[in-house]
Amino acid sequence: MNLNKVFLIGNLTRDPELRMLPSGKPVVSFGVATNRIWKDQQGNQQKEAEFHNVVVFGRQAEIANQYLAKGRSVFIEGRLRTSSWNAQDGAKRSRTEIIAERVQFGPRPGGPSGQDAESDIAVTASDSAQKEKLPEIDINEEEIRAEDLPF
Repeated sequence: MNLNKVFLIGNLTRDPELRMLPSGKPVVSFGVATNRIWKDQQGNQQKEAEFHNVVVFGRQAEIANQYLAKGRSVFIEGRLRTSSWNAQDGAKRSRTEIIAERVQFGPRPGGPSGQDAESDIAVTASDSAQKEKLPEIDINEEEIRAEDLPF
């Protein structure tokens, strides 16, 4: 049995960048930071941040581009993908990304009474189709190849 599944809750480190694949399909990329806090053997609190690259395709990409911004909290469900290539200087490079299959936005700042309003926007292929009466998008309907990515 194999499983490639990722769940992240973190904050965007940069605004989403929307691009189009040669096929015309939208793709958005952004960074997410997650924090880990623990106590070491001496009882001192330790902090560690991890930075993740996230890629979203299709209608979800357009919605994420519209509603997400640097600093916003987000819940990502997806899978890991690592791409490798040879750089112009001949060095081998690689990049691990999270291909988002579900994106849920965190609390919106400035909600009623100055408190954060819980977000009711969760974007999945079937959810976005039902909420906005759009045709249902099957994320796995076609595989996106690394050479199709514009970045």
